Amino acid sequence: MSEFVLHAEIRELTGKHAKHTRLAGMVPGVFYAREEKPLNIQVPKPGLDPLVFTSATHVIDLRLKDGSSRKCILRDVQFDPVSDRPVHFDLQGLREDEKLTIEVPVVLTGGIPLGVRDGGMVQHILHRLKITCLPKDIPEKVELDITDLGINHSVHVRDVKIPNVTVLDHADNAVVSVLPPTVVKEAEVVAVAEEAVKEPEVVGKGKKPEEGETAEPAKGDAKGAAKDTKPAAKEAKPAAKEEKKK
Repeated sequence: MSEFVLHAEIRELTGKHAKHTRLAGMVPGVFYAREEKPLNIQVPKPGLDPLVFTSATHVIDLRLKDGSSRKCILRDVQFDPVSDRPVHFDLQGLREDEKLTIEVPVVLTGGIPLGVRDGGMVQHILHRLKITCLPKDIPEKVELDITDLGINHSVHVRDVKIPNVTVLDHADNAVVSVLPPTVVKEAEVVAVAEEAVKEPEVVGKGKKPEEGETAEPAKGDAKGAAKDTKPAAKEAKPAAKEEKKK
């Protein structure tokens, strides 16, 4: 793992007065280590950015103006909620013979997986892994080759092997998977289409008949009834002529 050199100076202003440090273009921080007194430090913002805005993990060679140096890692960073500018950071000192617990990023390699070429979709579940190891064995990142990952296949924590490193996440947790394509069943599509084509039921207009009454015929039925009465009128005319002859 590569080391990152960070130049810092002892910070005199602490607590509420730290805002003056930020106004001067510096970022306040604290270095702490077991059996050592914490050090209030400050660094120029441009010098801290490469440590904060990166996907890699670094061992830091912290160098102070008095000529002393310390090995450490970046343990925590606080950001301004509006500007996303770092406003405070914590550095944890390292001892060569003492293991530490740290999170390292997971990077997917190998290009487009086999399952994606078959129509699937990659789901990256764990973007960082929690590990424990000696400082000299800290990996910058964990690379996973997913070239041959097929549909419904996953890489689990138990599949990740890192020399001299113990992964603390649960062994059955999936790190990355290839999900099958989402397919809408044809029967459901047909059912929706048929429902859309159905015409609304026509409800007849008119007053609902009370008990003992006959319902009024609809307009269409009245026309039919009128047509049926015309032949009866024609039959009545010959009967009237026979009465005159008598």
